[in-house]
Amino acid sequence: MSDKPKIILEPDQRKQLVNLQRRLILRSGLTLGAVSMLTGCNLQDGDQVDKALWAMSRWNDRVQAWLFSGDKLAQTYSEAQITRPFRFNAFYPEYNVPDIDISDYRLEVSGKVEKKAPWTLDQLKQLPQSAQITRLICIEGWSAIGQWSGVPLKTFLQHVGADLTAKYVGFKCDDRYYSSLDMPTALHPQTILALDFDKKPLPPDFGYPLRLRAPTKLGFKNAKHIGAIFVTNENPGGYWEDQGYNWFSGI
Repeated sequence: MSDKPKIILEPDQRKQLVNLQRRLILRSGLTLGAVSMLTGCNLQDGDQVDKALWAMSRWNDRVQAWLFSGDKLAQTYSEAQITRPFRFNAFYPEYNVPDIDISDYRLEVSGKVEKKAPWTLDQLKQLPQSAQITRLICIEGWSAIGQWSGVPLKTFLQHVGADLTAKYVGFKCDDRYYSSLDMPTALHPQTILALDFDKKPLPPDFGYPLRLRAPTKLGFKNAKHIGAIFVTNENPGGYWEDQGYNWFSGI
C-alpha cells in the first residue's frame, strides 16, 4: 500500500487540472505540422487549442448520442453485491451537505410542459415506482453499487405533459448544482427520480429529498437535492460540463 498522502483538489483547482489534461490529450494526438501551428498558443482559456477541444467534445457528444440505445440496460446486481458503506461524492465536502426543510419543499416544473404546478414529495410518492440495484461510476476513478427506488423520469414527464420531442431535460438543485440530460436518456427505463436509497428515504448525503439516478451516465450527471426540472430545446449545460467535462458522458 502506498504511503503517499491523498491530494484533495478544490473545485477551481480541479477545473484547471481538467483543462490542462484536455489540452495535453489534444496536443499528444496532433501531427507535427499541426503542433507547429500551435507553438504560439499560451494555454489560456479561449485560445485556439480550447476552441479545438470544445469542437472535439461536441463531436463526441454527437457520436455518443448516435450510439445510445433506449433498449440497452445498465448492468444490475444482487443485494449481496451492494457497496457498504456507500461512498459520498459532491463538489463540496460532506460537512456542507444542505439542510433542506421538507415542509417547504416543492419541485418546480417549467419549460416545454403543459402542467407547471409544483410537486410535493407526497405527490411524487403516489406515482408508480421503480427499483434498481446499479453501479454509480465516478469520473474520479471509483465506483459503488447501490439500491435506489423512485419515479421513472419518463412517467413524471408524461404526467406533467412534457414535450417528449424536446431535446433536453434540465435540473436545478438546492445545493447550487445543475445538470441536464438528453431526452432519450431521460426516457430510458432505468432513469429515475430517486426517493429512496437502500429501502429507506434518501439520506442527506445522497441527495435528500430527490435525486436523479441515471445508471447509463457517469456519476456527476446524477444530480442531487433536485429543486426544479425543466424541458427545453436549448442545451442547459451543467456544473462540471461547463468546465470542460464531456456533456453526454454516458453509454
